[in-house]
Amino acid sequence: MARIEKQTRKPQKMRFNVYGRYELEVTRDGDRWSVHRLDGDKRRPADLAIPPDLPADGVATYLDDLLHEAARPGDSIQRLS
Repeated sequence: MARIEKQTRKPQKMRFNVYGRYELEVTRDGDRWSVHRLDGDKRRPADLAIPPDLPADGVATYLDDLLHEAARPGDSIQRLS
């Protein structure tokens, strides 16, 4: 009987500076996104949902659409990594 190897992919992680106020870590693991707020050395789940079909290059724009009311004029969401 042939053995089927399960492919394991390293989760894709991105970090964003949100309007100079805090950072978010967005992780793609399989078919879902998870979002965590980073505060110094602490990491806690953020109450944000990202659609599973959103491509990685659309995450910053999506976050800006969700969070723009917290922005000041000229503020933007910057991808850090």
